Amino acid sequence: MSEAAHEGKHEAGWITISTDEYDSMKATLEILSDPELRAEALNGKEQAKKGNTRKLADVAKELGF
Repeated sequence: MSEAAHEGKHEAGWITISTDEYDSMKATLEILSDPELRAEALNGKEQAKKGNTRKLADVAKELGF
């Protein structure tokens, strides 16, 4: 990673996002920060690319929903 020099006055700005978007960003950061969760998420993505998926209705029925 390269190093960057920061000079001058720091000025904070504001960004407004929805609570849902904020919660989603926090969850994403949590997953990406945990090596095991990150590996599981990447494995799931690879399985989906290979077509190893199931219909939500089938999974819900199997789980009794």
